[in-house]
Amino acid sequence: MSLEEQIKVILDDFEKAASQNILDVLNQIKPHFKSQLIAEYLEGKIQKIMDSADETEKKKRCKALIPYLDWYLQGTCS
Repeated sequence: MSLEEQIKVILDDFEKAASQNILDVLNQIKPHFKSQLIAEYLEGKIQKIMDSADETEKKKRCKALIPYLDWYLQGTCS
């Protein structure tokens, strides 16, 4: 499954998506940023989520990163 397809599956039913799948996709998006600073910022956010033990908290934090998924789709599917 392509990265675009994975993102669409996550966005279509975010509540059922596993936080680990969301984080895996976000890690795949990081190299596409033109700014290293943004990639490093996202890496920090991903690491904080991974350090959390509570799945509910992970999903809540992942939800805040949805704009990165949207950004990727806009850049590749337009």
